[in-house]
Amino acid sequence: MSLPRTIASRYRVERELGGGGMSTVYLADDPKHGRKVAVKVMRKDLAPSFGANRFAREIAVTAGLTHPHILPLLDSGEMDGAAYYVMPFIEGESLRDRLVRDKRLPILDALQIAREVADALAYAHRRDVVHRDIKPENILLSAGHAVVADFGIARAISAAIDGTVTQPGIAIGTPTYMSPEQSLGEAVDGRTDIYSLGCVLFEMLTGDVPFHAPTAVAMLARKMSDEAPAVRPLRDVPDPVDALVRRALAREVGERLQTATEFMETLDAAREGAPAFDRVLGMAHSIAVLPFVNLSADKDNEYFSDGLAEDIINALTKVSDLRVIARTSAFAFRDTDRDLRTIGERLSVGTILDGSVRRAGNRIRVTAQLIRVADASHLWSERYDREMTDIFAVQDDISQGIANALKVRFVPPRRDTDNVEAFQDLLKGLYWYQRYTPESLAKAKEAFERALAHDPHYAPAYAGLAVFYSGLGALGIERMVEMAPLAKAAAEQALAIDPTLSEAHSVLGWIAGAVAYDWKRAEHHFHAAMATHPVPPLVRVRHALYFLTPVRRFAEAVEQYQRALETDPLSMMVHFGLAFALYCQREYDRAIEHAARAVDLYPDYWLVHFAMGLALSQKGALQEAIASLEATVRLSPSFTLAAGFLAAAYARANEQHHADRVIASVEERSARQYVSPACFGVYYAAVGQPDAMFPFLEAAVAERDPYLTRMDAEPYFEPFRSDRRYRGLLKDMQLE
Repeated sequence: MSLPRTIASRYRVERELGGGGMSTVYLADDPKHGRKVAVKVMRKDLAPSFGANRFAREIAVTAGLTHPHILPLLDSGEMDGAAYYVMPFIEGESLRDRLVRDKRLPILDALQIAREVADALAYAHRRDVVHRDIKPENILLSAGHAVVADFGIARAISAAIDGTVTQPGIAIGTPTYMSPEQSLGEAVDGRTDIYSLGCVLFEMLTGDVPFHAPTAVAMLARKMSDEAPAVRPLRDVPDPVDALVRRALAREVGERLQTATEFMETLDAAREGAPAFDRVLGMAHSIAVLPFVNLSADKDNEYFSDGLAEDIINALTKVSDLRVIARTSAFAFRDTDRDLRTIGERLSVGTILDGSVRRAGNRIRVTAQLIRVADASHLWSERYDREMTDIFAVQDDISQGIANALKVRFVPPRRDTDNVEAFQDLLKGLYWYQRYTPESLAKAKEAFERALAHDPHYAPAYAGLAVFYSGLGALGIERMVEMAPLAKAAAEQALAIDPTLSEAHSVLGWIAGAVAYDWKRAEHHFHAAMATHPVPPLVRVRHALYFLTPVRRFAEAVEQYQRALETDPLSMMVHFGLAFALYCQREYDRAIEHAARAVDLYPDYWLVHFAMGLALSQKGALQEAIASLEATVRLSPSFTLAAGFLAAAYARANEQHHADRVIASVEERSARQYVSPACFGVYYAAVGQPDAMFPFLEAAVAERDPYLTRMDAEPYFEPFRSDRRYRGLLKDMQLE
């Protein structure tokens, strides 16, 4: 893995990112400008047919393109017989990566990406630059927006090649997305990019490409003889969207949308012409399942009414065309006035399932009603009087009734257990775990263990234990080095029963990274965790917090939190994670703004106060930071890391006597309970005492405190990055 010698003298290669038939891409460091870059080097063995100097002249035409949805060209040239060009390194994923994971995209996401690509094409076409290779691999997704890469590269390559552009081993463009005229080697203009964008939009909406063929020649024959298929038989999209794709994929150039601007205008007109287009797409097939009201005489049966609603949520999430609000956000309205219009607007859903449960002995009565938010009309309702042994059938019947009312296809999910007692204990475990106090966590553990006593092959109960143990370590209630083996064993038992279980994979990814410092293994497990549909919001949180942030892929972390908010808009953990990711990116104003909104939502949730305190400290608003961190310590005394940051804020505010009081209190507590050494490390970093700081950080690494894996993202440690002890800690954690 090496760059040509003279290129390597300017860019320090870190690793190979990939490549194709004509080039290899490297992640490199640009020391002159202090930034990461992607260096694409053309194959040297193509030199006999490839005019590198001409390539450099041609590619210069595209260097002047400046547009928010175009990846800029930073440098290009020819060295040691190899042509190369340099682009910024984008922290994110390609559209191909997302399609591999999600298969097909939500309609609004697909249309947004298509419009942003069309915007980039319109800009380039006005400057006589045609892309010629629009495909998912060349569309990068950064912070939720599309950025088109390799603009004009295909033109530069074809101009640099002597003779035709179809010499052996050289393919200019990608046959699957190539227009008929480009496949024939004819002169092309911007309309060839329109065709390619139509192919990409078709794939985003349907999960498949318009044409399949075993060879490039066969692909051309199909495109020349067959009309492109319509989207509507494969996906229920509005008529204007179906018509837009048809026009983009017209076989004859003259029948196609003629410009990228026309593509955007057609899309915009469709949205304006259809009544409340965004609302119809975003809300018609969307639902929030509220916690069922417990009407039983025994109020302790609340776990069952909650669990029934949660199981229906889990079943409905398997419906690909239905946006289902996650439990955390739907259950936020448990103790409020259940005004359905207000709830629908807060959660941006078109329908709400409301219901109640009355249980007496072994008999249950369940009522459920599906309500349209816009006019409070009932779309469907039913009452079930059954034995407890029929509870699984009741859940399936309710889910099927909802699907019929919304005209979406529902397939009853595979049950993880047929044992009703095991199912009830799992519900109790989830109920108590959500409350997240030391007392409720102990009850959750007991419930998961009882579920496994009833059914030793109940994978979700093992996953519940895995999350329980890892959570104790992450919060600093117990030593992570002691909790990790227990969490790992439980997660592995869950996967031995169900290899697809997302929660279990995310815990193993968490442990592989934060405990074993095996980041490749961590990425493998998180990739498996993210392969489910849909991805649970808390799995996205773990992926961002315990993998993307330690490896400094902050933009991807922000994107994961934003995507989690699509189905869990009121989740406390997601809001904390987003504010913390912005803090790590040194975007303190945005972090404070978001944390402030989260505090308004959850004034009693300690983690959002913690995020607010961190960002305020770095902004220099020390009194406000102290207030937020005091609230954190008051609301969650067991989270002793916050005490270190509180003492640090006091010290920076020249209130050393208060800082000494906080540190003395934590030292006294450490005689009775576990206190992470990171607490003291943060404090000594703030007061500028590295000799006192490093022993505590080294102890925290030895105890596998997950917070230390984010050390290189923590602003408090920034002044010590040149210290050999700091670099040594990063090497110990395999982060350098």
